[in-house]
Parts: sequence; structure tokens; C-alpha cells
Amino acid sequence: MSPSGEESTGPVDGILLLSFGGPEAPEDVMPFLENVTRGRGIPRERLAVVAQHYLHFGGVSPINGINRALIAQLEAELADRGHDVPVYFGNRNWEPYVEDTVAAMRDNGIRRAAVFTTSAWGGYSSCTQYNEDIARGRAAAGDRAPELVKLRQYFDHPLFVQMFVEAIADAALTLPAELRQDARLVFTAHSIPLAVRSRCGTDLYARQVAYASRLVATAAGYADYDQVWQSRSGPPAVPWLEPDVADHLSALADAGTKAVIVCPIGFVADHIEVVWDLDYELSALAKERGVAFARVATPNADRRFARLAVDLIDELRDDREPSRFEGPRGVEAPPLRGVSINGALCTPECGDPSARPTQ
Repeated sequence: MSPSGEESTGPVDGILLLSFGGPEAPEDVMPFLENVTRGRGIPRERLAVVAQHYLHFGGVSPINGINRALIAQLEAELADRGHDVPVYFGNRNWEPYVEDTVAAMRDNGIRRAAVFTTSAWGGYSSCTQYNEDIARGRAAAGDRAPELVKLRQYFDHPLFVQMFVEAIADAALTLPAELRQDARLVFTAHSIPLAVRSRCGTDLYARQVAYASRLVATAAGYADYDQVWQSRSGPPAVPWLEPDVADHLSALADAGTKAVIVCPIGFVADHIEVVWDLDYELSALAKERGVAFARVATPNADRRFARLAVDLIDELRDDREPSRFEGPRGVEAPPLRGVSINGALCTPECGDPSARPTQ
């Protein structure tokens, strides 16, 4: 059942892949960043600094191309399972905007669609804000807008764990052979302000990231590992989740670590905050500190990621129990949330405006 008590199971006649969006040309970069930060009072000078991250890669974020490739995989997976439903693509911050996509779905006669978001987690930016996107898209489409059922969080789905486990093994092979055995495994996810940690339950996002990191590390054969954060922004006086991945790498280097395997478990695709913060900045720091560096691939358009999405749709349609990777004994799994209809909040505390990030 949805939070409002409406039935959330049964068939769907469309699928919406809902994502963050990214610029696809140099002239798109500043308008895109203005969309991302609208209403938050970010100085234009700060946006100009962030714009250079995109311009370094030709002004094109990888995320839209990855999502289009994922849609192709989704269509193939749906066909293999006998599901004859169209897949639509909508974004929060850039074309195709979710408002335009939901209007197209309406015009094409879609009545009830499943929404798969490119975030595995709970929390405001990772979950609640997608509910806001859904509600905004339906409001723009008007009275004939399709019902939109957001699928659940999937941070411990077996395929999510499997993709990262295999990617860690592949990344380790890129290190010098003599350094692989002692390489330090470091998980990283997007940091958030401490003020928003309580959204959607006490520290839900941080708990989910910690739990998924433990699942993947254990399955990959690492008894010891680190879990850190990255990509913080805003004034230094505003506290965010720490330690920062760059500070942590420097601390490892000071302690004599010779090689690191960095797994961006908080990200399902190689977008700018992966390719800039890790592949460009962090790898340069590792080289400067004499630490061999290997970065683990994200799911991107892996066919298994499409299988994961269709699994969630099948759970919804058939009212199945969620498929979850079995965790270590004695370790409580964080709750699975996220299923909602038409942008309804999963829990009342998710709607607390005082918990919104300000930067």
C-alpha cells in the first residue's frame, strides 16, 4: 500500500526513468547549474567555479548518455520478460524535463506508470526530491496526468551488490600486482549537511550507505575497509558528513598505505561528481602522495542494472516481497522505503521543510 492508503500493486502501462539531468553542450552548463541551485542563493561566482568541472569535459555530462543507454537495456529486458510497455525518460534539472515527459505520457494514453529513479537511497535529495519531481510533473500535465508509482529504494538488492562486488575485483586488477593484496578498500558516497540527516528517519541515508558498504565489502572478501564522503559544497561553517574522501586518502598516505581501491557506492552512474571528484582530482592527489589508485566502476548501463529495475517493477505488479541481499548475522538491515503514488511522502518527517539543505 502507498503512504496514502492507495493500492500500489498491479499492472502498469508505462515506465518512467527519472533522473537528475546534465548539460549536453558548453552553452547548457550555466543554465543547468542555475536550475540545480534555484532558490538557494548560490553566488554566480561559485557557479562559475563548478561550471569549469563540466567544461573540462567539453560541457557535456555523461549522465544523459548513460541513461539513454540504460533505457535501451531496459527495453530489451522488458521484451525478454514479455512486458510490452514503453519506457520514458525525464529529468529534474535538464532536458528532457519531467514536466514535458509526463505530458507526453498523458498524450500517449498512459494511465499508470512505474517510476524508476537513478538513486538507490533514502533521504531528501535521493528520494523525497524525486517525489517532488513526480508531483510537479503531474501538476503540469493536468487532470489527465497518469498515475505515477515511484519504485522502492534498492541499496541492498542482490544485483546492486553483485555489480559492485565484481567491479571491485576488476578495479583491483588494474593495480600493480605486488600492491593488490594490501590495497585499502574505500567506499564513498555524496555527503549531505548534518542538518538533513534526520529526514525520512534518523540518519536513514547514512545508515543505508554504511549497510550497503558492509554488504559489498563482505561479499568481495574484504574484512576491513573504510566508508567516507565526497562532493560537499557550501560555506565551511556548515557541517556535512565526514570524513571527506580526499582528507581520508591523505591520512592513509601518511599512515603508509601504498594503494587504494575507491568504490563510489553512492552513485549508480559515472556523472560529473564521479569523473571530476574521483577520476580527476582524487587520482591526482593519489599520484602526488605516491599512492596507487584504482576507481571502481558504477553500474551505468550494465544489463544487470536494467534487470534490477524490472525486478522492482515485477515486485510492484505481483505484490512480491522485496529481493534483498542477505546481510551478516546480527546486523539489522535499514528499512526499505520509497514506494509512493503521485509524489506522496513515504513518511511524515520527509516533508519537514526545516530539514532541507540550504547549500
